[in-house]
Amino acid sequence: MGYIVNLAARAERDFADLYDEISAEKSDAALNWYLSFKEAILTLQDAPKRCPIMPETSKLRHLLYGNKPHIYRAICGVLDGQKRVEVLQIRHGARQRLKASDVA
Repeated sequence: MGYIVNLAARAERDFADLYDEISAEKSDAALNWYLSFKEAILTLQDAPKRCPIMPETSKLRHLLYGNKPHIYRAICGVLDGQKRVEVLQIRHGARQRLKASDVA
């Protein structure tokens, strides 16, 4: 466990919206998928640089989770000096590419 994984307020809101969107409270399968996605994000504590650099910016990485057409992106910054991973947003993979203002 080398890095601390922190979810920014925006990422927390995105996760809450995702929970509602997939009706996780009504489906065991949806709830299991949701919890597995959160667990996958927490594994960034061991090897955050395993995630590819985003095509939109070389300053951020993204963890891709799910199967087509339901792939989600956890957009994060790796702060090596602080041994921290800052998860900034959770987005559906089919959404338009990010602009610089989307991650500020």
